Amino acid sequence: METVRQLFPVAREVPLQGLYLSHDLRRTAQTSDEPYIYANFIASVDGRIAIPDPRGKGLIVPEQTANERDWRLFQELAAQADLIISSGRYLRDWADGKAQEILQVDDPRFSDLRDWRRKQGLAPQPDIAILSGSLRFPIPDVLTSGGRKVVVFTTADPDPERVAEIEARAGRVFVAGEQSVDGARMAGMIKELGYRLVYSATGPKVLHLLLEARVLDRLYMTYASRLLGGTPFATIVDGALLAPAVDLRIEQISLDPAAPDGLGQMFVVYDCA
Repeated sequence: METVRQLFPVAREVPLQGLYLSHDLRRTAQTSDEPYIYANFIASVDGRIAIPDPRGKGLIVPEQTANERDWRLFQELAAQADLIISSGRYLRDWADGKAQEILQVDDPRFSDLRDWRRKQGLAPQPDIAILSGSLRFPIPDVLTSGGRKVVVFTTADPDPERVAEIEARAGRVFVAGEQSVDGARMAGMIKELGYRLVYSATGPKVLHLLLEARVLDRLYMTYASRLLGGTPFATIVDGALLAPAVDLRIEQISLDPAAPDGLGQMFVVYDCA
């Protein structure tokens, strides 16, 4: 069985498979009256989470950092969620063939996660929340298959015809801010909808609004042992200076010596203080 070396809080060898599933986030979420929100990123040592796509406009996760061992842990985090936060851009990328299902329970590599959700009494897929100011995104049929619910958070004065179209096809649309979605208002609406465990699987702008509103509970980081350089690029937070700064407390550190390409990577878990 493939293992990683946990360095903190206790030094020991632990299986890679199940590393994040063992955190039992669903139990943690039951101890709070508010939704428990967590996020995950993989970054190079110089902080790149996305670089220019050589096939055209936009940014992509660098192939120099992406790896199957980190992807396994991404799937374990997604598997535990009631609701996954994504964006209109994700749906546009999906329509263009540049994105895929977030939780890949139909992939044989992750069949154990589908079984895990079933044993927990959960549907095969978490519901999905889309953040979009424009509401200009396609709605793939697969998004609502199997009874999955879609919740859209947008800004003030949305086009009523587009709202009606989305609600007829996919789910409900909520105004959660004026010029941009407000993290606190969104979290309050998520609570009213009954979701307890929420995984932010989108980018640095959404992480900023969660941090600014002080509603993020946990951050999972993978640091791949490579330096990339280059501009433009994305790092994990995109937005105005956070004042006061968001304090993080290290909960777990693990060394994976195998990836990428035998260089090694660090899995670090932070709780927001």
